[in-house]
Formats: sequence, structure tokens, C-alpha cells
Amino acid sequence: MIKKIGIGLLAIIAIICGLAMTKPDSYTVTRSITIKAPPEKIIGLVSDFHQWPTWSPWEKLDPNMVRTHSGAASGKGAVYHWKGNDEVGEGRMEITDVAMPGKVQIKLDFLDPFESNNTTEFTFVPQGETTTVTWTMSGPMEFMTKLMSVFSSMDAMIGKDFEKGLAQMKTAAEK
Repeated sequence: MIKKIGIGLLAIIAIICGLAMTKPDSYTVTRSITIKAPPEKIIGLVSDFHQWPTWSPWEKLDPNMVRTHSGAASGKGAVYHWKGNDEVGEGRMEITDVAMPGKVQIKLDFLDPFESNNTTEFTFVPQGETTTVTWTMSGPMEFMTKLMSVFSSMDAMIGKDFEKGLAQMKTAAEK
């Protein structure tokens, strides 16, 4: 009986690992929103890490989170390091490119609870009195990420946070 249970568990683990191996080697999550503000106003909320607490969906998850800013005050070369509870983990962001008024690109490194290197890009497309803001994150799908994606896609895991952050960005920019 125990032997049958053991074989069954091994079969389930093998199936899950097999499914994980069929997942793509990279992922992309994208969300957009239209904000009634010029791109120059909105880009300041993104290119200055000191402004992120006004809109980032993760900033309020840990009131005791330790934040460190270094490098440039804002724009290219600005660096933001955080360390917090299990909900926010630890990581580092560095702005690698700012193209006024159209784009901010960020190198995003998660350090804990697992290491991951990603790219985040915000684009700003003016349309009359509004601006369409698109938030995209992409990165490699290492085996552990592939394993997690057997049960839930990266889009499902991160997409709702992007939607919440963009909604809060809209509120902050339209004040």
C-alpha cells in the first residue's frame, strides 16, 4: 500500500515537472490605463523613486519596509533598494533609460524570496488631453518560475497588482 502511494506521488511530481518544462523560457505582463494628464506630469511619478509611495501597489504592504535611494536623485541612474516582509521581499530597481516624454526603463532585480532579473518599462503616449500609460514587465522563466506557472500564470500573479498601481497612478496624476 505504501509502495503504491509512493509511486503515485512520484508520478504526480513527474507530471508537474513535465508540465513545467513545457512552459516558455520568458514571460511578459502588460497593463495599460488612460490618464487625464500630460505625459510630463506622469513620467515624474515613475522616474523619481521617491514618488512611488504615492502609487505603487506594493508600498503599503509592509509599513516597516526599509527603503534606500542611491545614485541619481531621479531619472537614469536612480536606484531604489527595498527590504520588507514576506509580501514584498527584497529587491533593487535601477532606472536604465528615460526618453522624454515617452518611456522609462527599469532593471528590476528580486533578491528574496527568490532571485530574478527582469526588465520593466513604462511607456507614455499622449492623446489630446490624456496619456495612455503602459506598464510592462518581462523576464526569464527559470525552473522555479515555470513550476509556479503550472498552477498560476505570471499574468495572473502580477496583472492585478499592475492594474491597482496604474489606478493609483491615475489618481495621483489627476490631482
